[in-house]
Amino acid sequence: MSKQIQFTQTGSPDVLQIVDVEIPTPKADEVQIQIHAIGLNRAEMMYREGAYVIEPVFPATMGYEGAGIITAVGENVSELAVGDKVSVIPSFMFTEYGTYGEVVNMPKHAVVKHPENLTMEQAAASWMQFVTAYGGLIEFGKVKACDVVVLGAATSSVGLAAIQIAKMQGATVIALSRTHAKGDVLLSKGADFVLATKEDDVTARLLEITGGKGVNMVFDPVGGKEAATIINAMAQDGRYIIYGALSHDDIAVPVFPILGKHLTVRGYELFEITTVPEKLEIAKKFVFDGLASGQLRPEIDKIFAFDEMVKAHEYMASNQQIGKIVVKI
Repeated sequence: MSKQIQFTQTGSPDVLQIVDVEIPTPKADEVQIQIHAIGLNRAEMMYREGAYVIEPVFPATMGYEGAGIITAVGENVSELAVGDKVSVIPSFMFTEYGTYGEVVNMPKHAVVKHPENLTMEQAAASWMQFVTAYGGLIEFGKVKACDVVVLGAATSSVGLAAIQIAKMQGATVIALSRTHAKGDVLLSKGADFVLATKEDDVTARLLEITGGKGVNMVFDPVGGKEAATIINAMAQDGRYIIYGALSHDDIAVPVFPILGKHLTVRGYELFEITTVPEKLEIAKKFVFDGLASGQLRPEIDKIFAFDEMVKAHEYMASNQQIGKIVVKI
C-alpha cells in the first residue's frame, strides 16, 4: 500500500486527507516513481476549491510536479529505466494522473531525467516554472538582448524563473509587485527595476525607464484593469503575453495603442509546450542545460512534510511565498 493525498469534496485545505491506496503496475507508456518531493502549484489550490478548468472526479487526487526515482516501467518505455532520478513536467489532467503520493504512475512523455547537481527538492521546484517561462519568453515572446521585458507577479515561482531566463537572453527586466515590500528581494534575484502596481504610476515609470520608447514585451499572469497601464507604455511591435488570471476582472485593452503600435496581445498556456512533443523536447533541453550549468536556479521558499499538506496549502493561499513551496516525502 502507498499513501496518497485525496479529497472527496471541494473546499478549504482541510478537505485534503491521507489515504492508503494500492498502486497498479504501470501500463504501456507509463513509469512508476517513488516520489521524494512534490512542487505545489496554484492550479492545485483552484482544483481543490472547485474553481479550476476541470471538475474533480471523486475521490480526487492531484499534483503537477514531483521528483523521485523510477521503480518500474511499462511496455514501450526505452528511454527511461529503473533507478533513474527523474522529475515530472505538467502535461496531463488531474483526472488522469497526479503526484500527491508516495508512489505514482506517470506517462513517459511527462517524465524527464534531471541534472545530478539538483537535490530532489530542487528538481521538484524546477520544471513547471522554467518550462512555463521558456514558452512565454522564448518560444512565443522571442525575447532578444535589446528588449525591455515587464514581468507581472514577479515574486511567484514563474516570475522568478522568468527573471533568470530573460537575463540569460540579455534583456532588461522590470519586475512588478503589488507593493515595494518585496522590491529588494526582486532586485537581489536579478531584476533591473521594480515597480509597485498599487503605489507607482506604472505607465509613467515604464516610459521614464525606457526613455519614452516603451517596453518590448510583457509576460503577465495578472491581467485585469491594470493591464492598460502597461499596454499604454509599450513600444512599437510590442508583445503582451498573458498566462494567468490572478485578477478576476477582464483584461483592459486600450484600442489605440494596439492599432497605432501594432501590438500583439496573446493568451498562453503551459500545455502549448508540454502537449506538443517537438516543442517539449526543445524546452526540456533548454531547461536541463540551464539547470546543469547553474544559469537556472530553482527558488524554494519553504519545505513541508507530506503529512503537513494541509498547512502547505494554507501557506500557498496566504500569498506569502517568494518562490516555490515544496512538500518532502
